[in-house]
Amino acid sequence: MTSFFNPFSLPILFLSILTFLSLTAHAADPVHLYTVCENTTFSADNSIYQSNLNSLLSSFSSNANVDFYATTKGGNTSDPVFGLSNCRGDVTRQLCRECVEAAVKELTSKCSREKVAVTWYDESFLRYSNRSFLTTVDERPMFGLLNTQNVTDQDKFNQLVNTSMIALLTDLAREISDVSTGAKKFGTRQVNISAFQTLYNLLQCTPDLSGADCYSCLLDAINLVPWCCGGKQGGRIVFPSCNIRYELYPFYRMATTTPQPSPGLQPLLPGLQPPPPDSVGRPKGKGKISPVIIIAIVATIAASVVLVILAYCFLRRRARKKSDAINEESPKQSDGLLNYHAASEISADLAVESLQFDFVTIEAATDKFSDDNKIGEGGFGKVYKGMLLDGKEVAVKRFSSKSLQGLEEFKNEIILIAKLQHRNLVRLLGFGIEGEEKLLVYEFMPNKSLDIFIFDSKRSPLLDWKTCYNIISGIARGLLYLHEDSRLKIIHRDLKPSNVLLDHDMVAKISDFGMARIFYEKQNIANTKRIVGTYGYMAPEYAMEGVFSVKSDVFSFGVILLEIISGKKNSGFYLTEHAQTLLTYAWRLWCEDKVLEFVDNFLMESCSTLEIVRCIHIGLLCVQEDPQDRPNMSTVVALLGSESIALPKPRHPAFSVAKFIQMDEFSVNELSFSSIVPQ
Repeated sequence: MTSFFNPFSLPILFLSILTFLSLTAHAADPVHLYTVCENTTFSADNSIYQSNLNSLLSSFSSNANVDFYATTKGGNTSDPVFGLSNCRGDVTRQLCRECVEAAVKELTSKCSREKVAVTWYDESFLRYSNRSFLTTVDERPMFGLLNTQNVTDQDKFNQLVNTSMIALLTDLAREISDVSTGAKKFGTRQVNISAFQTLYNLLQCTPDLSGADCYSCLLDAINLVPWCCGGKQGGRIVFPSCNIRYELYPFYRMATTTPQPSPGLQPLLPGLQPPPPDSVGRPKGKGKISPVIIIAIVATIAASVVLVILAYCFLRRRARKKSDAINEESPKQSDGLLNYHAASEISADLAVESLQFDFVTIEAATDKFSDDNKIGEGGFGKVYKGMLLDGKEVAVKRFSSKSLQGLEEFKNEIILIAKLQHRNLVRLLGFGIEGEEKLLVYEFMPNKSLDIFIFDSKRSPLLDWKTCYNIISGIARGLLYLHEDSRLKIIHRDLKPSNVLLDHDMVAKISDFGMARIFYEKQNIANTKRIVGTYGYMAPEYAMEGVFSVKSDVFSFGVILLEIISGKKNSGFYLTEHAQTLLTYAWRLWCEDKVLEFVDNFLMESCSTLEIVRCIHIGLLCVQEDPQDRPNMSTVVALLGSESIALPKPRHPAFSVAKFIQMDEFSVNELSFSSIVPQ
């Protein structure tokens, strides 16, 4: 198994044991992370709102030992204030109370006149606002924390973090799926990397959210991890409505009963060395402890930890098997009814019954969904290669029954793509639905997706400039069809290289319409509270404010165009020696008249200099921060098809898109803390 630890780290076992000890200790003061006071809304000292706010903060102090507390003050007045506090799912009542009390003091001292404020501690957070936010997903303001230590094999580790987080999210979604609000929406998972390395994950939502909203919030946070913490030994993403964290040491309490705290121990913070032996709980005035005793204590603690983990895993596995057996013996009729209505609704919307495949036919085509036929996997489920009885090759998307997104995305994709026919859109051949199974059948794309070529050092040389130019033009024409030429006006909202498929002739075909939205004939803009898509390809107005339009897709297209030409990922370009993002790097070279340095070396061998510089120019026009400055796709297609059309001068690209600003390190209790990266 590949080792992910930095070779200069201290022995893993000793670090884990010390960290385990620290988790049972009672820290002198709660660890403060971040505070935001929205300085755009103020209240007068003697105002009704200020009086309501004082009353609200006082109620938090009196209810500080409650894991989750939400209240409203002044509901009958014109200036009500809404508040919420939530402690981490594993902390003791005593520590929860101390954290909430500290949060009240923090907001009282730093945000005394602001109408909107939030403060986070390591074990809890508290927020208030002049608007009602209960049962609503809020992802702003947000911030990230990253461990300053790197891992050695970053690609494998990043993949492990993502898959383990998604697996934990799936387990948590199953537990809360039947509970709208009130459940303790908190979960942890340990994944063994090697005999001496374990990855620890934690997910949590505020209990007021529904199961579906909790799922979507956590999924958005997981998608943001590469921007914050890619290749780091630990990190976290924190939203007002949910938060996630991973580390290579146990930073949460894994036992249901926490031992009484021992004085003198402080929690280990990510990226730090363990405290020296003299500081680890040694009674004052005593002599040195014998090495034999130290070894015996360490061995005992290590054995206890292993036994607790093994017992936990055994009980959890037995409970899961029992639950699965009960579910098999007593299937829910409501599931079958739901899927019957779903199939009827889809057929009614399409008015084309011939699109529906029998499940047995699809199962036979994929050899019962054999792993040998699996060609892809995502948050929705898996994709398999199949062959129908007439010899036609197909790709089958099998939605996971564990995903809360499945049914809505399934219906959305069928209803949309079945009504669309264009050379640069993937063709839907049909669908299947039976019980919990939801299947989509597409034409098979032998060359898979665009990201496999442009980001793979072995495959990227296979793309010459002519092929890349045709792919860029194909994506542009596909978007133009969606925005203007089809009978529907459609915003894709999740355009990225992995959603651009390539056929036998390397013709680009846009796929995955699960997140797409239809606009009315005269509608030009829309707003949503649920941000979906992939950070790095989202337009700033969408990522920050939930506002989307055709110009959102134009921005995504511009990012892909620049990625194709440079051979570099926008999401993997964070804080390199060149610039903060791929977009800022392209802009800097453009301004310095060194734009050819941006081009991938393999493309330089086959490209037309004037043509590739023009494409970079178009890409920069598409990623401008103001949506009104970006061209429509009809203009983009025209610019790509003619060298005689003059190009306007581009303005600054959107620096703020999923951008994290690394702040100076700060200290807590004289210990250096992880770098904080807010947005």
